[in-house]
Amino acid sequence: MTDESYQSYILQGVSRTFALTIPQLPPKLCKVVSNGYLLCRIADTIEDEPALTPTQKNQFSQQFIQVVAGETQAEEFGQHLYPLLSHATIPAEKELILNTPRVIQLTHSFTFPQRAALHRCVRIMAEGMAEFQQHSSLAGLKDLTEMNRYCYYVAGVVGEMLTDLFCDYSPQIAAQGERLQNLSLSFGQGLQMTNILKDIWEDQTRGACWLPREIFETVGFDIRKLSPNHYDPAFGEGLAELIAVAHTHLHRALDYVLMIPRHEQGIRRFCLWALGMAVLTLRRINQQRNFTQGRQVKISRRSVKATVWVSNMTTGSNTTLQLLFYLLTRTLPPEKELPSLTPYA
Repeated sequence: MTDESYQSYILQGVSRTFALTIPQLPPKLCKVVSNGYLLCRIADTIEDEPALTPTQKNQFSQQFIQVVAGETQAEEFGQHLYPLLSHATIPAEKELILNTPRVIQLTHSFTFPQRAALHRCVRIMAEGMAEFQQHSSLAGLKDLTEMNRYCYYVAGVVGEMLTDLFCDYSPQIAAQGERLQNLSLSFGQGLQMTNILKDIWEDQTRGACWLPREIFETVGFDIRKLSPNHYDPAFGEGLAELIAVAHTHLHRALDYVLMIPRHEQGIRRFCLWALGMAVLTLRRINQQRNFTQGRQVKISRRSVKATVWVSNMTTGSNTTLQLLFYLLTRTLPPEKELPSLTPYA
């Protein structure tokens, strides 16, 4: 099995969603974006492994940054980290860690602009996640600004990486590069906020909460008293505020898609599938604010198939996409006036 074939194989094991969406991209982009996702997954695996101490996580994260940069051997990294992974890390992720050299071999075969985009993303993500993981607790984050910063490190920087790769691929896209980069932060923010809201209770079992305390304090709810066994209407009010913020960012994500040339059908599909699934998930969260498990608001496979079909049918029509977004989001709390996001790197 070639390194490229292995990359396609392991992608299906660590993410069914991205194994579905990434192949929609043009072949030249598919290969490098797949690689970028796997690099981010390796960084994420380090931070999520409960058996590692904060010091170990920081050491492995820094080592991995050097591996991506070509300054340290990937074999040594994988062989040292693999034995330390517990049962909390899924088998596919363990295999990915062990086969880091195969992933890196592909990374180092890309052009300089592509490698630079991947390395920048991994460096910012790894360093940012390490900072937040060291201070994670059930007390939540301070405020929305702090939540923005967290979302940037785990998702916004991925949006920047993708935009860099899209611009490198197409001069026509590059002509809109600055505005696309600004909107990419909202794209990442909207997707990540939706995931945070969906995963509230799963994160709590891991001793973490990524909700902003200030939003809930304003409506009279103490986030430290959050419990799946008791629903407080005040919590629902705070949740509505965050849903409105996510709604706003997802609308900006649509603006991002509409700036991609219509003939770039693959890139548009890749973005639209992710956007559509996030909107449907946000709708379910809004409809059932008293949910107690993420699976209660997770969209069905039927909804995923419907998202794919509708996106494919409307990919080239900006007017239809705008209408669909309005119809799907009109029951959500209204959008809010928000300042433009800025990178934290």
